[in-house]
Amino acid sequence: MKNLKIFIIATALAFFSCEKVVDIEVPSIAPKLVIDANFNVFFDETPVTANTDIKLSLSADYFDIEIPAVADATVFVTNTTDNTIITYNHSNNGTYSAINAFIPEDNVSYELTVIYNGQTYKGNATKIKSTPFIDAFQGDETLFSGEEIEVKVSFKDDENAENYYLFNFTNNLYLTIEDRFFNGTDYNFSFFYEEDDIELPTNATIQMAGISKDYYTYFRILSTQSGQSGGGPFEAVPSALLGNIVNTTDDANYPLGYFHISETDTFNLDLIEK
Repeated sequence: MKNLKIFIIATALAFFSCEKVVDIEVPSIAPKLVIDANFNVFFDETPVTANTDIKLSLSADYFDIEIPAVADATVFVTNTTDNTIITYNHSNNGTYSAINAFIPEDNVSYELTVIYNGQTYKGNATKIKSTPFIDAFQGDETLFSGEEIEVKVSFKDDENAENYYLFNFTNNLYLTIEDRFFNGTDYNFSFFYEEDDIELPTNATIQMAGISKDYYTYFRILSTQSGQSGGGPFEAVPSALLGNIVNTTDDANYPLGYFHISETDTFNLDLIEK
């Protein structure tokens, strides 16, 4: 028995003495300018308001925790119909706000211009129409764990257009939907929060935005590659995913991100423990 104990200890020491730390080199990629210019026009409010802030940052290596904000760019938006220029100022942490608030108009193309490090970036967008919520309320169903929280959503789809929607269920939980199978009908569906997604009781604000087909495709790929945690999908944009913004100075130094304008409706509801 004594000999057996000595053998076991010796074997364990030999095993642990063979362990060593292996450093894996992850290639460093030159930072890209990331432009998050997703405008929301809250068309169902009185008066109509809009969120037209623009966020600028630099891409970071995979294991970097900090996302570098860009605070020294020149930013403006041009109404291409009458050539009105909307000037932006940096407010904080890479966020730029219009000096004079404006509401993007129907059927008007807007051109975004960002000048950074001597290079000019441009993108164009026209407001995409949407439809208001019919209703949203907490349901009683669950899924696998029995702890999920159900939210039932309903809205009427416009039959005269091919529509794509982006839902934000707070805490950067997103859902994209296309109307291929329910064009022109009253549509309803259930969304389920996982137990750790949201703390009850709470008042949740959900948003429904009309989006273009191109942005629908872009956002689905973006969400799949970057995930929905840590501040939303735009916090870690994949380096290979290109949006609709180009570098007009040097096309090889392309930016990341997207310029998009959505009509957006909001709905507030109380979520409680059941």
